[in-house]
Amino acid sequence: MLLPKRVKYRKQQRGRIKGLSKGATRLNFGEYGLQALEPAWITNRQIEAVRVTLTRFLKHGGKIWLRIFPDKPYTKKPAETRMGKGKGNVESWVSVVKPGRIMFELAGIPLEEAKEAMRLAGHKLPVLTRFVSRELH
Repeated sequence: MLLPKRVKYRKQQRGRIKGLSKGATRLNFGEYGLQALEPAWITNRQIEAVRVTLTRFLKHGGKIWLRIFPDKPYTKKPAETRMGKGKGNVESWVSVVKPGRIMFELAGIPLEEAKEAMRLAGHKLPVLTRFVSRELH
């Protein structure tokens, strides 16, 4: 699983996800990408599921770039606990994704294969996504 080695503060406030992605809206590494169309928190497990799906589909051909990293701690209080008594413990790590963000990139495979790989990857995520390529840009 992906998680930061060290963080300055153990727990963070939730914040709000409004507006469009500030950066990472263009393909910088690969020929094809998977772009988020809605805002969400993507967990480290979901990122890992996508990574496994893409590597299995590519079978040692092509290259994958993960453009998101889960650097936000997500806390949760234990089940059947009364209110109060402070903030819960860190449950997992999430990446804040805004609309327009390129989350994953691929290179070294044909267009049709890339479309299928990204379609399978998109099913592992809690957001609507779209396939982008250098030709379509």
